Amino acid sequence: MNAKLMDRWRTLAGPGAEDLGRELIARYGEPQRRYHTAGHLEAVLAHIDTLAANAADPDLVRLAAWFHDAVYDPRRGDNEERSARLAERALPEMGLPADAVATVARLVRLTATHDPAPGDADGAVLCDADLAILATPPEIYADYAAAVRQEYSFVPDDAFRDGRTAVLRSLLDRPAIFRIADLEAPARANIHAELERLRNGYSPGSNTDHR
Repeated sequence: MNAKLMDRWRTLAGPGAEDLGRELIARYGEPQRRYHTAGHLEAVLAHIDTLAANAADPDLVRLAAWFHDAVYDPRRGDNEERSARLAERALPEMGLPADAVATVARLVRLTATHDPAPGDADGAVLCDADLAILATPPEIYADYAAAVRQEYSFVPDDAFRDGRTAVLRSLLDRPAIFRIADLEAPARANIHAELERLRNGYSPGSNTDHR
């Protein structure tokens, strides 16, 4: 059990929700995960702390972070929806009001697109925190890219490169990747560098990875 995360959960949810906290932490330790792990959750929560002053309700954003990857199967495309439904089932049992549950579920679903509407302060904080990995130093970004490749190890290299390229280009096509955090320049530099590697036939974490 991750004691640091459990302490964070107790502070956020109170002592009466410890079983749910343990369940969520266990989910982030599932064997199919390489990037979407407890370490990712800790990083997202830390970024939310940094951006919390921009949120309308920072604690609901933190709850959404706990649930945003609670269901994760790289072979499926509905993980965010399933995670939101888990939140909708679990949070009323810890006494969270219906409107707060709806906010958390909405924020979880938003991580499917990372495209909060103008004025959605809570959505902007969560999405910026979730995407902050894109702006890390190049060596950390390379480890992130390799971990994502490992999660999709069942996908052939060519198909993975095509899919990954499409995802990265869709990010670059946005007017801005981040709504609040001042991370745009390093994120775009990392993405351009990864696209160049992918064009050269590089597939991080696979047999073609000679980094």
